[in-house]
Amino acid sequence: MKIFNRIWGIVFILCALLQYNDPDPILWMLLYLWAALLCLAAAAGKQFPKAVTMATILLYTSYAMFKLVHKNGLLDWIDQHQAENIAATMKADKPWIEETREFFGLLLAVIVLTVNLIYYRKPKI
Repeated sequence: MKIFNRIWGIVFILCALLQYNDPDPILWMLLYLWAALLCLAAAAGKQFPKAVTMATILLYTSYAMFKLVHKNGLLDWIDQHQAENIAATMKADKPWIEETREFFGLLLAVIVLTVNLIYYRKPKI
């Protein structure tokens, strides 16, 4: 799990650095850096209390659900825009592309943090 958390910690830091040209860079930098901090702390053997990880998962899941259903969100991308390629260009001039990318970023963080929560829930012998 140390390697898993180191890799994801670095990935989340890189994701945070890529947010500099985002319409709301501070929010996304903080979201990715927080996920990175949780992963890197776990890799160092200094996990945050489980309640902190659970609260983070709940917050990120709630925000992802918002990104799923609101105008220009994931469902809009699928239904109104035929799930067009979201990786063709890194300049998202179409709001549904930006919102869809944000949804998947949150989903990825939720998955990684959930793996950590499950792995660290039982005392290791």
